[in-house]
Amino acid sequence: INDGHKGTATPEPLLSSLDIFLFSLIAGLLIYWFFFRKKTEPVPEIKTPQIRETSFIEKMKKTNRNIVVFYGSQTGTAEEFANRLAKDAQRYGMKGMAADPEEYDLSELSRLKEIPNSMAVFCMATYGEGDPTDNAQEFYDWMQGTDDDLEGVNFAVFGLGNKTYERFNATGKYTDKRLAELGGKRVFDLGLGDDDINLEEDFISWKEQFWPAVCEFFGVEATGEDSSIRQFELVVHNDINMNQVYTGEMGRLKSFQTQKPPFDSKNPFLATVTGNRKLNKGGNRHLMHIELDITDSKIRYDSGDHVAVYPTNDAAVVNGIGERLGVDLDTVISLKNLDEESNKKHPFPCPTTYRTALTHYLDINNMPRTNVLYELAQYASDPKEQENMRKMASASPEGKALYQSWVLDSERNILAILEDLPSLNPPIDHLCELLPRLQARYYSIASSSKVYPTSIHICAVVIEYTTKTERVFKGVATNWLKNKEVTDNGHKLTVPMYVRRSQFRLPFKPSNPIIMIGPGTGIAPFMGFIRERAWQKEQGKEAGETILYFGCRHKNEDFLYQQELEEFERAGVLTQLNVAFSRDQEHKIYVQHLLKKNKQLWKLIHSNNAHIYVCGDARNMARDVHTAFYEIAEEVGGLTHTQAVDYFKKLMTKGRYSQDVWS
Repeated sequence: INDGHKGTATPEPLLSSLDIFLFSLIAGLLIYWFFFRKKTEPVPEIKTPQIRETSFIEKMKKTNRNIVVFYGSQTGTAEEFANRLAKDAQRYGMKGMAADPEEYDLSELSRLKEIPNSMAVFCMATYGEGDPTDNAQEFYDWMQGTDDDLEGVNFAVFGLGNKTYERFNATGKYTDKRLAELGGKRVFDLGLGDDDINLEEDFISWKEQFWPAVCEFFGVEATGEDSSIRQFELVVHNDINMNQVYTGEMGRLKSFQTQKPPFDSKNPFLATVTGNRKLNKGGNRHLMHIELDITDSKIRYDSGDHVAVYPTNDAAVVNGIGERLGVDLDTVISLKNLDEESNKKHPFPCPTTYRTALTHYLDINNMPRTNVLYELAQYASDPKEQENMRKMASASPEGKALYQSWVLDSERNILAILEDLPSLNPPIDHLCELLPRLQARYYSIASSSKVYPTSIHICAVVIEYTTKTERVFKGVATNWLKNKEVTDNGHKLTVPMYVRRSQFRLPFKPSNPIIMIGPGTGIAPFMGFIRERAWQKEQGKEAGETILYFGCRHKNEDFLYQQELEEFERAGVLTQLNVAFSRDQEHKIYVQHLLKKNKQLWKLIHSNNAHIYVCGDARNMARDVHTAFYEIAEEVGGLTHTQAVDYFKKLMTKGRYSQDVWS
């Protein structure tokens, strides 16, 4: 053994006799314990994997169905469309079922031809930058890797997308193309819904042509049954133990009282609100910073991930619906599926009260879709009101225009419709059956887990304005979060939440430069990025150039996180802090204008492997930022416009141009 001095030390024995004795004793005890321990010792709990009903073919045969409608859904709209199509099948003498591809083995698709006059319909939403939704990822991967022969399998696809995104309807387009390549028979043309304009209208127009094409293909005729078809029956519980009644839980009963990880969309964690402050110093808006405590949740997150929160509806709207329909909202009910073979036993957790359903489970704030108006029309006693409701649900140009102006442009939610159509008196249970589920709201996390391992931060703007009908529209989640004040009376306010992973990530190498563009609340993920860069520097790592482009209206009103950002700049964490104050001068200045002025960016991107991040509005800002980068590439890099577009597309493919945008 070298003792640190020149020369050689005397070698020592590796083990002394005492060491050998102790080692033998411990080994003997372990052997004895292993063979002679009591058999009554508790066996460690083995988590059994969730069993899924793999064969949709066997289920279709068993329940005599010939149409299956799969949905790839992130926010519930594709699922809603799938349910509507499955329900419509009845009107054409067919029997349909809506199905979550995550619950079935889609490699069985080639067996669909075993069922006479059968077809598969796919309602596929595109999520993020052209990605499939979480529940359709496995199916998407299967399509990419399979060489199954789908000859004899009839199919049709309706895609849900948004034209403000670069890869509009990529998942729907790929599904349609791939199923045809594998030999499937396309019964009707691919439908492309655009949420930037009017997704509902696109779906109605496609559906109006889809069913006649299906009838012609299979040689069947519509049964003429255009009356409302109920999917669920009402059960009123007059004598029930209230411990068996759901009070807002998403999955397991009493999951909010006894919390058990892992936490996800079906089992959210109740995070305590530990911070809630207004960020802007003036103006008529309310921008806020919220802090959620995730201690003991075992929730992990990275900078760039999203936090999903489950809000509750405004009590005034809930009570308004109850009063308008003359209903006791505290009645305990269940809505039970009339189809006993359906996987979906209830439209929301049951048994529960009407009040809980309208508060926690149903979307009562958004404008109802046309199918809701169509189904409710039968309950209007005034013939004119009934006629208008049916007209708005039709595919006629006049009907579409009426729906656009009276519902969408006027932003009438279900309560406003009930108030403005006095003769409309639907049974509340049918209304609850028809309304879509209230969805979780996603926010870009504004903190770094390296700095705040037990806390998640949110940056959001409260949505509140007056509509054309002189009603005040209030965003469900932002107003609910705004009222989550941190109290000092011992009562802790909580938020049901979980974390959704994202591809919006800092470079693996801290030495890579980063260029961040995030006006308004688009700054959220960059607060996490910048704090992480500061932490990396503290750890002695070499952090590359860190450049931020932020935009707001006025320096003295809504310069979010001004103090922290200026401190980061002084400390050298932020190499450049570029702020566009759009309304502090006569002509408006936005982030893209500042980008174009910085000719040095090209060197960072082209030679220094810089990563670009854009967060915020997809409709205008993200496009204008794209254009600014094209112009820099053309002017400084000498590229043609086509080459510039291609150059930045390649950066996106390599993960060096990332977007977290919304419309």
